[in-house]
Amino acid sequence: MITASEVKALRERTGAGMMDCKRALTDANGDMERAVEILREKGLSAAAKKSGRIAAEGIVESYIHLGGKIGVMVEVNCETDFVAKTPEFKSFVRDIAMHIAAAKPDYLNRDEVPAAVLEKEKEILRAQALNEGKPEKIVERMVEGRIKKFYEDNCLLDQHFVKDTDKTIQDLITEKVATIGEKISVRRFVRYEMGEGLEKRQDNFAEEVMGQMKA
Repeated sequence: MITASEVKALRERTGAGMMDCKRALTDANGDMERAVEILREKGLSAAAKKSGRIAAEGIVESYIHLGGKIGVMVEVNCETDFVAKTPEFKSFVRDIAMHIAAAKPDYLNRDEVPAAVLEKEKEILRAQALNEGKPEKIVERMVEGRIKKFYEDNCLLDQHFVKDTDKTIQDLITEKVATIGEKISVRRFVRYEMGEGLEKRQDNFAEEVMGQMKA
């Protein structure tokens, strides 16, 4: 027998609808953790189906940190103006902007990395592997493995979310699609750091932002 309090607890944990929570608990024979998994599986499936839809609404969020030392603007799209105006969506976009301030991505996704930059990185990684004395026959496999780390460091969607490093930004977006029920996409962003490119004392502003976000 599934109780109303169990349904309420599951809904508070997942944000799913009451009937969905009740069905998940029934399917899980009352096992709360399994019910969470069931809802997540269904949510990710639903998110995949939404990936081909058009997201032309949304908001542009700005975030200024450390007394004007770092500034970020990011455009995040959704499908309806109604969702764009919700506190949940606005909070999500702000989290993305704060992450960009802290993690300092150079590109939105892997497709944005210029071919010349990627090839140069692979050349460096090949040279490193050879200098480590690795056999040439496994060097290419090592390069492919290490280039994944390059993407994780430099591409926003591949980066691990600074507030929860178990998730990438793409994971975060996919989960939000599942709870909000609309396609969501980060379209573009720009990040400014005061004095960037000028010769001066080097301050690790990004590290400061990350520390404050995790606090």
